[in-house]
Amino acid sequence: MTSAAPPPGNPEGFGPLQLLVIQPTPYCNLDCDYCYLPNRSDRHRLPLELLDAALERVLESPYVGGDFTLLWHAGEPLTVPISFYDEATERIRRAEQAWAGGPLRIHQSVQTNATLINDAWCDCFERNGISVGVSMDGPAFLHDVHRRTRTGLGTHAASLRGIGHLRRRGIHFQVIAVITEEALRYPDELFAFFVENGITNVAFNMEETEGENRVSTLSRPHAEEAYQAFLRRFWELWQQHPESMRVREFDGICSLAAADARMELTDMTHPFAIVNVDARGAISTFDPELLAVETDTYGDFVLGNVLKDSLVSIAATAKFQRIHRDMRAGLARCQQECPYFGLCGGGAGSNKYWEHGTFDCAETQACRYRIKLTADVVLDGLERMLEIPV
Repeated sequence: MTSAAPPPGNPEGFGPLQLLVIQPTPYCNLDCDYCYLPNRSDRHRLPLELLDAALERVLESPYVGGDFTLLWHAGEPLTVPISFYDEATERIRRAEQAWAGGPLRIHQSVQTNATLINDAWCDCFERNGISVGVSMDGPAFLHDVHRRTRTGLGTHAASLRGIGHLRRRGIHFQVIAVITEEALRYPDELFAFFVENGITNVAFNMEETEGENRVSTLSRPHAEEAYQAFLRRFWELWQQHPESMRVREFDGICSLAAADARMELTDMTHPFAIVNVDARGAISTFDPELLAVETDTYGDFVLGNVLKDSLVSIAATAKFQRIHRDMRAGLARCQQECPYFGLCGGGAGSNKYWEHGTFDCAETQACRYRIKLTADVVLDGLERMLEIPV
């Protein structure tokens, strides 16, 4: 995102809100071994009164500048009944109509493992206008290594069955695949799997050292070289069949290059561009990954509760100000030290903390994978495609 003049009542220039992440339940029906979330056995469900309060806290704040997305996320949102989302949608529409700032649209999205998707869920997505993101790691021999049930069974067939329901109903979806060390040897198989199964919108999330996942397989020797080789091959395949799919990592860098644009900051480190609310009403900002974790340096990242704290009051707390101060210091380090800064705007605070124990730092393994290695592959590929002499 780029900076703009702050709206009235917001002298710090926080926001504008782009993403409201709400946890309908901490519970997940899977037990993926790289998951960063604690408390995945907790079956507590978000009371809809807390949804009302969360919307009120957001919409009364000076940090809303227009339309934004409400993302249902973490643990598995579809373990909550369909009726929950029908009622939630009615409450969201009432909140839109009550907002004093003019016409407003709150777009709903859900991130799911797809194992529970059936025609009834597709009906729910359609009538409530809910966009769908699916977490799936590719072919069964890669997916089932890490994404298993609580009894240790693979989940690939169930996820693929859910994707089949989406495809038959013509419901657009994006797949996010976690890339582990095992996947790096199989770019051709991964690409072919996406094509064969009609998966046309793909994003890669690197396995990260984060939260409950204390060690990433991508920290092993030579993994970075293997990842760059993986990306080069995936780029080659994508260039041969560009109509087959959109690849988030390639699209983002190509768009910045084509427009000769640069990022000035990222939503992950800019206050109230993202607001996170858990199933008990706890509020945080910055990375959604920070809400549910405890740390030695900062304690937890809960900044308030929707039943009693406004976003403006949260911004005045000592805890928020300490986190924000360290975030800004780390951002300044990135800007001063990193030639890739314009491609990421300063990275994600959660990666900085889990790798270095503080937000006041610059390079992380996550940014090397997500930005630096990817940018090198994409820019080299563009130069070759356009026959630009190096």
